[in-house]
Amino acid sequence: MQDATSFSQYRKQCRESLDNEYLRSALDKFAVAYRTSRGNAFAEFDVDALIKDVADLKDVAVGELDTLIDTFRQQAESVGVQVHMAADAEEANRIICDIAARTGTTKVVKAKSMTAEETLLNHAFEEHGIEATECDLGEWIIQLRHEGPSHMVMPAIHLSRYQVRDLFTEVTGSEQDEDIEKLVKVARRELRQKFAEADMGITGANVAIAETGTIALVTNEGNARLATTLPRVHVALMGIDKLVERVDDALKIIQVLTRNATGQPITSYVTWIGGANECAVGEDGKKEIHFVLLDNGRRELIEDPLFSQVFRCVRCGACANVCPVYRLVGGHKMGHIYIGAIGLILTYFFHGTDKAKHLVQNCINCEACKDICAGGIDLPRLIKAVQVRIQEEEGEPLASVLLGKVMRSRTLFHRLLRAAKYAQKPLATSEGFMRHLPLMFFKEHNYKDLPVIADKAFRDRWPSLKPTVDNPVVRAGLFSGCVQDFVYPEQMEAAVALFADHQVEMKFPMEQSCCGLPVQMMGNMAVSKEVAAQNVRAFIDEEVDYIVTLCASCGSHLKHNYPALLGDDPEFSDTLPGFIDKVIDLSSFVHDVLKLNEDDFSGDGLAATFHSPCHLCRGLGVHEAPRNLIKAAGMDYREAVESEVCCGFGGTYSAKFPELSEQLLKNKIDNVEQTGAELLLTDCPGCVMQLRGGLHKKGSKVTVKHTIEALSERRKK
Repeated sequence: MQDATSFSQYRKQCRESLDNEYLRSALDKFAVAYRTSRGNAFAEFDVDALIKDVADLKDVAVGELDTLIDTFRQQAESVGVQVHMAADAEEANRIICDIAARTGTTKVVKAKSMTAEETLLNHAFEEHGIEATECDLGEWIIQLRHEGPSHMVMPAIHLSRYQVRDLFTEVTGSEQDEDIEKLVKVARRELRQKFAEADMGITGANVAIAETGTIALVTNEGNARLATTLPRVHVALMGIDKLVERVDDALKIIQVLTRNATGQPITSYVTWIGGANECAVGEDGKKEIHFVLLDNGRRELIEDPLFSQVFRCVRCGACANVCPVYRLVGGHKMGHIYIGAIGLILTYFFHGTDKAKHLVQNCINCEACKDICAGGIDLPRLIKAVQVRIQEEEGEPLASVLLGKVMRSRTLFHRLLRAAKYAQKPLATSEGFMRHLPLMFFKEHNYKDLPVIADKAFRDRWPSLKPTVDNPVVRAGLFSGCVQDFVYPEQMEAAVALFADHQVEMKFPMEQSCCGLPVQMMGNMAVSKEVAAQNVRAFIDEEVDYIVTLCASCGSHLKHNYPALLGDDPEFSDTLPGFIDKVIDLSSFVHDVLKLNEDDFSGDGLAATFHSPCHLCRGLGVHEAPRNLIKAAGMDYREAVESEVCCGFGGTYSAKFPELSEQLLKNKIDNVEQTGAELLLTDCPGCVMQLRGGLHKKGSKVTVKHTIEALSERRKK
């Protein structure tokens, strides 16, 4: 069983970061500015095509890795570079320290290198009595503070100018100003002598090109060029995942790297290093250049059919830039060495289960990382896969075990939900919420009011609700999920009424159950697969054109995760593709299939805004349909700031990390209230639960409804 005490300690560390107002402010400002900058940088590009090109060329490199390594080594050595292979971090550090000993190196300058962070190279230098100085400004700052990087591209983003001023005052022994330009000058002055004295320069490599034996460095400061040219020895430490076949491949990566990392059209410096024969440094007129190629678990990734896509990562750090959790706690809590979504995965493979087991749980599954990944990596899926592996190693948490036992049996699950409506009666209020348990039991979840179970589930209402449609124009299967079935059946009823008005024949298979996403979020893939099979079987014999879901999370899970769960099961080889193709979200069905417009509604001009569920805008790629429908229904639509940023629900995430969920909810409510809207609409019952509960707890006058309820209320009868 996983250690609850250490998880509690991790949560405590996250709370401490959450209390750091400067950290959150700095990350918020960057995240908001980043989206605009990135959009401008990619304005003239087909971003999807460019990302596909990067994914394809990296996939080719994985398949030809041994050939690329041999070609790279031959080409590099033909121009005087010495190439070394390191199986793990310890061997890489030993190789580099041996080079230092042989060349009489006592002082080293290091350009920013995540691979050197991965191997803890500075620790190895210290053990061998070698003075190593980071010469990237951010890396130098965190080195002086004895910290690790907070971001893969911007390692000191978590620090203010005032903290840097105080640090530089301590380092230099004289009072410093907080003016950024003056602080940069201080760093330049302090580091300049280090370059002149260094015997060895250490860099990483952003790309390694097999056909030429060349590496490329992508930087925003001139320090890397100084580190590679002034010292008589240059060592470049790089993972074998940096290898590509051709120069054209490298150019495509660089084209997407800078734009995705910081929103820059091009970085300040792109440096190509292709040999030592023409270099003349030192008394003997020779310069040594060494390329150290590191495995350290990378081949294990290559051999895994699922995780091999990790090799597409170009280390842009964008997955952290858009992660709502990273914005709250920063990189020191959202990674070990590598930061953000990719860091949660790499930590497991490079640094082990103990470092990764709590990190992988701190993913809210909003899919923002997947949506922006320069290599098209399915990061949320891989994070969950890591969580599954860890649970197989250490045992499932008790909550996951219990939920799995309940979810395995649809009958038991529904029986418990029906029983809950009686157990909740002493706690229920007239407004449809539950009075909280004593704070000693529930204080961390007291930031929102929770709904009661409905008196009668939708499935129990369906026989009397089911309309007769004489001349149907379309046939729809209704997928309710568990929340709309048992908590918010009025949302399903609103859909039935609207659909019936527009000649939709509806089916509701009674054997359907929860979509299975909650257990998958907890890492229980076996039960998730069983639940998926139940739902596909429930719809197999139904003659419907579409399977309509009012829950974006359910829709995305059915459409994107069911193929992975059931794709290898021969029972579903014929039926699964048809099931997947029929799944459609509510707004797309009403907007694109029924094609309802202003002629179908009686508007009232009510000021309304929309929260876009994560699995609607990113999971299903639906952006405009719900907004167009709100306008068509005659409401005064007002766009909220960051309307497509997570509200903090995340299913079981809000139970595991209530403090982070609360802050995300607060941010969302602030943005909603700034619009002046009286009505907040969304296409996900989980989001309704989160937003309605938070607004009610606050005493806000903003009403929260599912989009279908607002549309149905304004339909022309």
